[in-house]
Amino acid sequence: MASHRALTARAMARAMLAGPATERSLSARLQACLGRRSTWTAELAERCARWPAEHWWRLNPRSLGRWIEQLESYHAAWNADEPPRVRHYIQRARTTMPPAPLGLDHLALPLWPHAGALAEGLDITPAGLWRLARPAAWQRRDALAQQHYRFHLLPKRSGGYRLLEVPEPHLMALQRRLLGLLLAVLPPHEAAIGFVRGRSLRDHAAAHASQPVLLKFDLCDFFASVRASRVHALFTTLGYGDEVARQLTALCTVATPEPVLARLRADGSLGWTQAQRHRDAHLAQGAPTSPALANLCAFGLDLRLDGLARAFGAHYTRYADDLVLSGPASLRAAAARIETWVARIALDEGFALNHRKTRVAAASRRQQVCGVVVNEHLNLPRADFDRLKAQLHHCLRQGPAAANREAHPAWREHLRGRVAWAAQLNPAKAARLQRLFEQIRWPD
Repeated sequence: MASHRALTARAMARAMLAGPATERSLSARLQACLGRRSTWTAELAERCARWPAEHWWRLNPRSLGRWIEQLESYHAAWNADEPPRVRHYIQRARTTMPPAPLGLDHLALPLWPHAGALAEGLDITPAGLWRLARPAAWQRRDALAQQHYRFHLLPKRSGGYRLLEVPEPHLMALQRRLLGLLLAVLPPHEAAIGFVRGRSLRDHAAAHASQPVLLKFDLCDFFASVRASRVHALFTTLGYGDEVARQLTALCTVATPEPVLARLRADGSLGWTQAQRHRDAHLAQGAPTSPALANLCAFGLDLRLDGLARAFGAHYTRYADDLVLSGPASLRAAAARIETWVARIALDEGFALNHRKTRVAAASRRQQVCGVVVNEHLNLPRADFDRLKAQLHHCLRQGPAAANREAHPAWREHLRGRVAWAAQLNPAKAARLQRLFEQIRWPD
């Protein structure tokens, strides 16, 4: 619990942040807050008035209050005959925001200087916003029936499980609104391919076609590794105040409840490290805002790995947690050094490599990027092509229902999508698949 001195310093900080940062205004608000004028508050106002405007915009009552607590003059004031005492609380919400960071000043970011403006912009009541933006410690203790997320386990092809944390419809609608108003407007790094409008998995694979050497790396628990502190830092960098940034962060992150973690740990579905990542507030895999936020929070990772790739004469792209570098034959001899650098950069940026999935592939071997063969040109793996061709033949001979062994609810659309994907990679080979698909007699 905060001490009397800390609460007094925070009240002074709120008064100082409630208006213009000129010496006269700061001194007047401090006098109104404490009920009297003193030498040390006048010196405090004079000192703070010299700070640049950019510094003022990054402050909040908590950070400024902590700074005031550390001042020698503040400690001396408490040892005087009449220690500081708050007479009036000045809590005036900001009505303006600082300019967007360099490079983003041409974007029309939403104007949300305070919590009321945020609630109005998202078309929700302030009380509703408060319910959805409660601190993670409160959220974690709620009963499962009162959680705003539903938790599901999805088996991975490579083994193990992926925890899906899907927002309830009322929260998902709010997150989609936030995605359209703000997150979709912000550009990620050029190397980020996944979940970016106008970029596709085909672009990720095409960037590494016909290369002598291919290096592939994989990140552990990509979404869960992006903690709430990084999301909060992103929103404050965009110019949003501490209160608004905290509420935006709470809307987009989740702290997995202890009963869920305990059950998954008991079943062996989640390892200890995975459970620790999910215990803290993090991006939920299943929320519509998570892909865009993950790309934005990984900007530093992409920037540094792109620079590393250029230093070796290579090219780098990332599709979610899949990192790929490709380039000249010299990459093969330097693969171990590059893996060490990639792992170190990932750790610096808050991520971790899954070293078991690191792959080095020369042009003499089959090179794949996210299931696409890229040796000479883009192509489906031979096994995938033959399997799809066999399924189409089965549909022709015995009927679509008999061929649907996995009980796909939309079997026709599933096959059509796979044929269309093959056509994007190799139109000539996919033409045979398209002819087979067109010959299938589907029930009315």
